[in-house]
Amino acid sequence: MNKEEQVITNFRDLNNKMAWLNKLKMAESLKGYKSSEVHYIEYIGRNGDLNVTKLAETFYMTRGAISKMTKKLIKKGIIESYQKPDNKKEIYFRLTEQGQKIYKVHEELHKEFQDRDKAVFEQVTEEQFDSMLRFVEKYSRHLDAEIKKVDIDINKSE
Repeated sequence: MNKEEQVITNFRDLNNKMAWLNKLKMAESLKGYKSSEVHYIEYIGRNGDLNVTKLAETFYMTRGAISKMTKKLIKKGIIESYQKPDNKKEIYFRLTEQGQKIYKVHEELHKEFQDRDKAVFEQVTEEQFDSMLRFVEKYSRHLDAEIKKVDIDINKSE
């Protein structure tokens, strides 16, 4: 296996380990909520003024799939839709009080995971962080370009 393959394999393994380890605590603390729902709650909680199109772009899903999920979350009382006074055409989403509570639990869990892993990150130098960040950003830009080459508008592939 060459270094490129090792990097990809190690990233995948690292992600799988984190997901598995975090999932145990998440499932316990966020009973009754699927991880996909929690991802929406997290994103809506962190970012304001989100509509179906923006969520579809963010999650690489169709607008139809996003509409289905937002309706489900509205029905559960986690998010609510609203319109801006200056734009009656677009429908936006925000967390309800219940959604805010879930968001807060989720954020506390992330802090707990960060604290758990602090021992590793304390050993990383600024230069190493900068190097890793440059690589991840470069790879992300590459993948963005590859996604554009596919030339499929996710909003039309419903």
